[in-house]
Amino acid sequence: MSPRIPVIDLAPWLSGDPDARARTAAAVDAALSQAGFLLITGHGVSREQREGVREAARAFFALPTAVKQRYGVSVGGRGWLAKGAEANGYSEGTETPPDLKESWTVGADRPSGDAEIDDFWFQPNRWPEAEAPALQKTVEEYMTTMRSVADEVLRLLGAALGQQTTFFTDHTAHPTYTLNINWYPGTGVVGEPQPGQFRIGPHTDFGTVTLLDRQQGKGGLQVYIDPADGGVGWEDAPYDPDALTVNIGDLMARWTGDRWKSGRHQVLPPSPEAPEEDLMSLVYFYECDPHTTVAPVGGPVAYEPVDSSAYLRAKLEAISVG
Repeated sequence: MSPRIPVIDLAPWLSGDPDARARTAAAVDAALSQAGFLLITGHGVSREQREGVREAARAFFALPTAVKQRYGVSVGGRGWLAKGAEANGYSEGTETPPDLKESWTVGADRPSGDAEIDDFWFQPNRWPEAEAPALQKTVEEYMTTMRSVADEVLRLLGAALGQQTTFFTDHTAHPTYTLNINWYPGTGVVGEPQPGQFRIGPHTDFGTVTLLDRQQGKGGLQVYIDPADGGVGWEDAPYDPDALTVNIGDLMARWTGDRWKSGRHQVLPPSPEAPEEDLMSLVYFYECDPHTTVAPVGGPVAYEPVDSSAYLRAKLEAISVG
């Protein structure tokens, strides 16, 4: 396991013991300062629940393309994103071919009462009730679980930053969040990768915190650790089947004045050693309340304050293909 991307057990943090909580917060601060990534165990999300989401999603992804197209959306929508809809490398100015994945995307859908906010950030979710009847219940239960975990992670991050534990959760009264179920099939489905093509191109996430449940594979997740921080550039992400992978995004890095790194990462294309490898990732992006003003609290970089909604929307537009 990479010493720069540790596995951190949440049990000492949840125990209530002040010394144990302080040690956990210090370990989180150190990890996010180097790579922007860590793994957490003791989160309470069972393997059965995670695999249940995958099983329900596979029933949808196995449908004929013509059927899936009934639920087709563009980036930022709720439904099916076809292969070729995104190129995440665009967000950092890298001109890669489109990403080799399909996604089912859902998210926060409880209206705020403000039409300008609701029309984009709290769109109603769509569900293939006839074609994949187990998907809605399974995914909604998972999102409820993940929101609880994400708020606990944010309380831990508040302490790790030397602030009150509510420093970030004060901005999650009615937050936006998105669950991307990313399907990475083999070359029999997506074809041979073009030069410079990835399952997901190199990028940083855009928001506050991401909670990822992934499967290990040869065409899997890589993270970038700067040699200045003791890394070697791109390296395979550590894996623990019981853990969730946590990384922070651009808004969190700005909030900390780059005390913490926005975790740069990519997902490799199908490997010639395992061309038909089939993986699925559950990617939960947890954000703050719409139009939260994000201004740095200390850190080496004095970023100008930004509107969270404007920042996130610009990034989503940047990765859209066509």
